[in-house]
Amino acid sequence: MKKVVVFCGASLGFNPIYKEAAIELGNHFAKNKIGLVYGGGKIGMMGAIADTILAHNGEVIGVIPQLLEKEEVVHAGVEEMIVCKTMSERKVIMSQLVDGYITLPGGFGTLDELFEALTLGQLYIEQKPVGLLNINGFFDAVLVQLDKMIAEGFLKQTNRDMLIVGTSVEDLMQKMNAYKAPKITHVINKVVS
Repeated sequence: MKKVVVFCGASLGFNPIYKEAAIELGNHFAKNKIGLVYGGGKIGMMGAIADTILAHNGEVIGVIPQLLEKEEVVHAGVEEMIVCKTMSERKVIMSQLVDGYITLPGGFGTLDELFEALTLGQLYIEQKPVGLLNINGFFDAVLVQLDKMIAEGFLKQTNRDMLIVGTSVEDLMQKMNAYKAPKITHVINKVVS
């Protein structure tokens, strides 16, 4: 993977372990020459990972919608900042630039981006690895919800298996590098007939 988008919060949360995870991932990217594509912010988890990679002269590309292009939000240190019209356009641009997706803790926007990436894989629009860094059990309840969706017939296990979960940066990156996309079928099968 040469470029990876990282979805994460514009907040740092209350526990410093989340910021530490963003910094660790940023260091991994810089060390392994993986370019970061992200939401373009200087605040929260977004700022932590971007600052870390920039400190090592790594590649950082921001993609930010006009409505968020405010001085208190946009990262002035990122040389390649793509300004787009809408949040939807932002996701399309990001997907065109990257070889994979990683999700760190965040809020509604982070989950929206994660599930859009998974949906693109489910529909065979993309065949890229989608990773979830489950630091401090942050995403445990999301994973329980996915299992409930399988149990109730709304999600196939093969589609659930597209989500790569790691509890450390090293664990997640190893799994993502070994990822094999599901074979494309000619018909999208229903979960329950």
